[in-house]
Amino acid sequence: MTLENKLGITDAVELARVEEKMSKAKAHKLFTSGFLDTLEAGSFQALASIHQALFGEIYDFAGKVRQVNIAKGNFRFAPVMYLDVALKNIEAMPQTTFDEIIEKYVEMNIAHPFREGNGRSTRIWLDLILKKELKQVVDWQRVDKNDYLMAMERSPVKDIEIKFLLQQALTDKIDNAEIYMKGIDASYYYEGYTLYRTEEL
Repeated sequence: MTLENKLGITDAVELARVEEKMSKAKAHKLFTSGFLDTLEAGSFQALASIHQALFGEIYDFAGKVRQVNIAKGNFRFAPVMYLDVALKNIEAMPQTTFDEIIEKYVEMNIAHPFREGNGRSTRIWLDLILKKELKQVVDWQRVDKNDYLMAMERSPVKDIEIKFLLQQALTDKIDNAEIYMKGIDASYYYEGYTLYRTEEL
């Protein structure tokens, strides 16, 4: 079933293609326009603004907390009835050390506040926190897709793997356009989107 969208696309493959192209172009602009630097790192509002910027032209629900329960494989994300409380608690979590920041990221992933596009927007959000607090970002092209997905799957129970994986990929090139653009491509690759290169959009 295709997600309802503003473009009236009913074919899932076509929607994925258009979504990738449009949202990657927006991700490109998020960086070049300086918009990311105006956001309050670690706040839910920052995440909602990123999500809205990426997907606002495609989905009515962009930037809005979901009203439905969702799952991926056998994993059920935070139930709708607890979502608002969960988001307030996550926002209040400390973010001064690398461990604290990744713990906050893991909790936001469990919350999965949007209908679609959570992973892609939350990875940008994570880098925003790392940039502000530690003057570092993740060089996502150095993070293997399968290792990342397995570590994230296990992270609600044990977050040592995801911490190790991301710590190995940290870089202090926080304003490097190439690292950002290739990072977006890697982030989309984790979700199966591989048709377009961000730097060319």
